[in-house]
Amino acid sequence: MIGRLPLDEQLDALRAALSRNSVLTQVLERGATMGLPGWYLTAGCLFQTVWNVVTGRPPTEGIKDYDVFYHDARDLSWEAEDAVIRAGREVFAGLPAEVEIRNEARVHLWYEDRFGVPCPPYESSEAAIDSFAATTCCLGVRLEAGGRWRVYAPHGLSDVFGLVLRPNPVLAPRSVYEAKAARWREQWPELTVLDWPRDRP
Repeated sequence: MIGRLPLDEQLDALRAALSRNSVLTQVLERGATMGLPGWYLTAGCLFQTVWNVVTGRPPTEGIKDYDVFYHDARDLSWEAEDAVIRAGREVFAGLPAEVEIRNEARVHLWYEDRFGVPCPPYESSEAAIDSFAATTCCLGVRLEAGGRWRVYAPHGLSDVFGLVLRPNPVLAPRSVYEAKAARWREQWPELTVLDWPRDRP
């Protein structure tokens, strides 16, 4: 079982699995050309590619979009973020998937209106990844100079390869976790979904 291998071997397995998704590798390669501070390709497109590979599905099956995070606190205006989003449309043009770009330095400005709970300002893209509703989602990858893969996985990779969805009750409310879990379980019935802690809203 991959989740019980030493971490360096898990990282090799992660790169091998993700490399089977040609859309994902294109997003990584093109994203690296944008020069975005602290950027990562993150969330669903990563762990869902692994789920697909582990369960024998086509690597891109069920993946809704490809999320690119960056962190730039120099200008928190919507106009600055929108300029990056528009530039990204050019960079990612022609890919058979939607690529969503978000400045994580701005999330606290709109998060409470959308999810009903306040969000403190993120100090980095890593801090934003730390706050996903499930630990399995807390994963980021980017390409650096020389083609080196930088992987951020604060909770490791065992649950990702083991198809375990584990709650991360640090920010998002229970309803967000449970809605995502229900949707993903329909697509990947092999998932083991762990319950949200009873003492957390």
